[in-house]
Amino acid sequence: MMFRATARHPALILDDVRGAQKMLSGVARATALEGSRHLTELVGAPVHLKCENLQRTGSFKLRGAYVRISGLTPVERAAGVVAASAGNHAQGVALASSLLGVRSTVFMPVGAPLPKVAATQEYGAEVRLHGQVVDETLAAAQEYAERTGAVFIHPFDHPDIIAGQGTVGLEILEQCPEVRTIVVGIGGGGLAAGIAVAVKALRPDIRIVGVQAEGAAAYPPSLAAGHPVSLDDPVTMADGIKVGRPGDVPFTFIEELVDEVRTVSEDELSSALLLCLERAKLVVEPAGASPVAALLSDPKAFRGPVVAVLSGGNVDPLLLQRVLRHGMSAAGRYLSLRLRLTDRPGALATLLAALTVVDANVLDISHVRTDPRLGLTEVEVDLHLETKGPRHCEEVEAALRAEGYRVIG
Repeated sequence: MMFRATARHPALILDDVRGAQKMLSGVARATALEGSRHLTELVGAPVHLKCENLQRTGSFKLRGAYVRISGLTPVERAAGVVAASAGNHAQGVALASSLLGVRSTVFMPVGAPLPKVAATQEYGAEVRLHGQVVDETLAAAQEYAERTGAVFIHPFDHPDIIAGQGTVGLEILEQCPEVRTIVVGIGGGGLAAGIAVAVKALRPDIRIVGVQAEGAAAYPPSLAAGHPVSLDDPVTMADGIKVGRPGDVPFTFIEELVDEVRTVSEDELSSALLLCLERAKLVVEPAGASPVAALLSDPKAFRGPVVAVLSGGNVDPLLLQRVLRHGMSAAGRYLSLRLRLTDRPGALATLLAALTVVDANVLDISHVRTDPRLGLTEVEVDLHLETKGPRHCEEVEAALRAEGYRVIG
């Protein structure tokens, strides 16, 4: 794909994103834009969800991967392509390569979730497991490219990738012409950069807000420094935006075109994922839920109508189980208590009856009888309860204390 130049950005302009959109016709879905009544009430203006979690392969990554591989020469295609990814980019490259008849090899970390490994293989890639972290996997893929001549397909640091991701922005403008704010998660920056290039060229009045996880927020210090800055040890459950250093190419666009970059906590990500599942009936991975987390954390900061980009839905079932429980806890819907009571017949039944009165649902219960801290006739009971919210949690604890129970944790 050939890119024309601008004075500031010699590699990418609106026409290139439009060209990518034509290239993706019949390949990538024009994903739905769904309204959210709950978020609309919180923000005080219409809020819509751009459902890239329903894209082929479960994320926006197919767009950029297909455009990038389409632009290879016949000689490059014959050599095949190689990529490194823990999930979404892997699947995007695998499917794009299969559609274009190009051989693909994808390096994934040894601990990559099995469903993501299986999906990448089913899309046609040869998967090689290497390294414990993505940096090691990335190094292995680059070494493979140098050794074999395969073309390395970077997940975000290339103009073709950014142009493909920018087609999300064009769709938003077509589906919601009245949009005033677009909120999008940022990892390396390819999606946010692409959306910014497309949207700001047509509607410079639209505010674009990027979102990063607090433990993997490389963009705020990088923007302050004026160049990409590396994080030593990014930590977040949102592996789709867990990137330790901004891409050189997307950074230039984000620096100029993205209006603000916010951060969200792990609790806010959990609550956002839970909201998407319960209120919107959408399975979204933590990275994909980051724009919703930003709306929940400061709803009055966004001028509407707002479009929040749900970038992906590829969440490992085991992680989903943990995140949902964490999200319920963060939302005050899950309460853990330890009580000390006299070990006598009927004591547990009496406790459960007290919980029934306050309408708390017991999810799990366990006894501790052998702790040296306990007296001869004492027992500790660990309770895991489902509640209706923070106020209900307070009511449950107050009711137990009123019945004479010692709440010790």
